[in-house]
Amino acid sequence: MRLLYIVPNINNEGGVARVLSVKTNYWIEKSGYEVHILTQNGGFSPLFYSFNANIIYHDLSLKGNFFQFFNSFAKGLKTKIKSIQPDVIIVGDNGLKAYLIPFILKTNTPIVFECHGSKYLEETQPSKYFFSTKIKLLFKELFAKSFTKFVALSKASLQEWNIKNGVVIANPLWFEPTTFSDLKAKKVIAVGRHSYEKGWDRMLQIWQKVIQKHPDWTLEIYGKSNQNQELQKLSRTLNIDTNVAFFDPVKNINDKYREASILVMTSRTEGFGMVLIEAMAMGLPCVAYDCPCGPRAIIQNNENGFLVENGNLDSFVQQLELLIEDENLRIQMGEKAQESIQIYDLECIMHQWKSLFENLVTK
Repeated sequence: MRLLYIVPNINNEGGVARVLSVKTNYWIEKSGYEVHILTQNGGFSPLFYSFNANIIYHDLSLKGNFFQFFNSFAKGLKTKIKSIQPDVIIVGDNGLKAYLIPFILKTNTPIVFECHGSKYLEETQPSKYFFSTKIKLLFKELFAKSFTKFVALSKASLQEWNIKNGVVIANPLWFEPTTFSDLKAKKVIAVGRHSYEKGWDRMLQIWQKVIQKHPDWTLEIYGKSNQNQELQKLSRTLNIDTNVAFFDPVKNINDKYREASILVMTSRTEGFGMVLIEAMAMGLPCVAYDCPCGPRAIIQNNENGFLVENGNLDSFVQQLELLIEDENLRIQMGEKAQESIQIYDLECIMHQWKSLFENLVTK
């Protein structure tokens, strides 16, 4: 089978790029598929994650104003499809142009949209363009129905769209843990890029309250910083910089989970929350805001972690302090966390994708 993935880029440290590397490597190494990846404006180099050497890369150079950009995208896309002749096309681009791909191509080839973010992601961004944001959302709602299949990462995500062509396939866990955290280190870990939707400003405000009672604990944040280093500045403003450490993204993040005792997530929106299943696989209990729409699909509140009302800072502090102060509770929740993520086993998830592709091709 010949697959074509259409994505903006893969030359970054994000979870989408990591998951794509895992899936495309699997198709080549385990299923013998031919895999093509189409990026934009040189978005395939340099690679942060390891992609199989047999993957065939393509790229579109997109420039100019909106109309020039879209025109070059449409023409380039048609040319690439004609050349590649894929059996299935998978779209992993959340830009407006991606929702028009079925209309651009007008092909009988199955086109699958893979939704990696909350439908309301743009609405959470601080913006003066209220009406344009609403129009974009309505546009996406309308054209999401045009794909052969619309794949969401959780039931909650699929329910946001309210479409008949939807199916749920979660992200797979990309590693098999052999050793786990002993949950004794006085260390809390958080992972994600420094962007507004990740809510690290909320995390630092929470941490300011936590260290008043627990000054011997440290928060480690792993993720790509913005140029202004706003979070680092905020940590100094809050006078917590001696209890917070910022690190660049690392490929071996599972080793960092092993060195910690709790994972925290304060996102405003999440498509899935890959870091949750990564940390839980290493035996870490997690505390996360119940944001749309990833964490609630993974965390069973009071069982394998704590799910906190979105934006309720005091409640988050309270639940985090419960875990900090009670090692036995950390161990109990950590064990349940390990058990609960078995459903994200790589073979299990990839079997779901394979069945989907085979059903689409044989129709």
